[in-house]
Amino acid sequence: MSSDTNRWEIGSLRLAPARRRADTRMRLIFSAAAVATLAISILIIYTLVKDAWGFFIDVPKGDLWNIGWFPRRGIFDIKTLILGTLMVTGIAMLIAVPLGLGVAIYLSEFAAPRVRRVLKPIIEVLAGIPSVVLGYFAISFINPNIITALVGGSNKAFNVAAAGVAVGILTIPIIASVSEDALRAVPMALREASYGLGARRVSTTFRVVFPAAISGIVAALILGISRAIGETMVVAIAAGAVGGGLFSTDPFQPGQTMTAAMAALGFGSDQVAGSGLAFQSLFFIGFLLFVITLVLNMIGDRLVRKVREEY
Repeated sequence: MSSDTNRWEIGSLRLAPARRRADTRMRLIFSAAAVATLAISILIIYTLVKDAWGFFIDVPKGDLWNIGWFPRRGIFDIKTLILGTLMVTGIAMLIAVPLGLGVAIYLSEFAAPRVRRVLKPIIEVLAGIPSVVLGYFAISFINPNIITALVGGSNKAFNVAAAGVAVGILTIPIIASVSEDALRAVPMALREASYGLGARRVSTTFRVVFPAAISGIVAALILGISRAIGETMVVAIAAGAVGGGLFSTDPFQPGQTMTAAMAALGFGSDQVAGSGLAFQSLFFIGFLLFVITLVLNMIGDRLVRKVREEY
């Protein structure tokens, strides 16, 4: 009786031929999808590196360190774009980090469950606002009512500061959502132990919960920085300098970032007009953006591993 039962149990574990064939087909489909994704990524990187290297070889090196970025005139001052990108990203982080972390801490540690259920979807909806809308919001409200009102000498139409504030608003939901998830992932036992020792909620939040969630918070900040660096439409609309820009360290004047420069160079024509190297300069900027994003991700991954706490 037992041997018959064992044979029946072993036989029941074997898949029917039709199911085995279906599993094999699905395995092949998923494997092909993975290989296709890898192949596309390799082709993109290859094209990017090849054209960027061709631009770097052909361009006169003096044109890479000049008075500004005017690619249609053959002037490719890369420091203008790098500084503009850093200024927009820095201003955006000054807005997004305190507000994003403040929202995350409130939703995780202080908000009532009913309030959290209402506020969190509203915060996340901000991430769905088209960036072009925020770009026009920057030139119609942020610049005339905030930047120009606070700084009298600022450009009244376009400037880097207004673009940075708009990018910061766009970055808040990312930092808030990821940080809030990291804070809520901290075990309740740590909070209870802190309360048992007589700590107040504020002390528990900033001396126990926040340090315990620091790896997730660091990841949120890296994501926010990457989002700010990669933003295109807000800066292309609000920062001005569409046809090019002079090198300037003044955030209250028009400027240009790396992504906005790529967008501006291709606007209004089927082909990139101007200098013979104008088209190749797009790939050079794209390669620099790729390197910056890769370095940020590597730094973020290393920081997360270094400060990660396991419970």
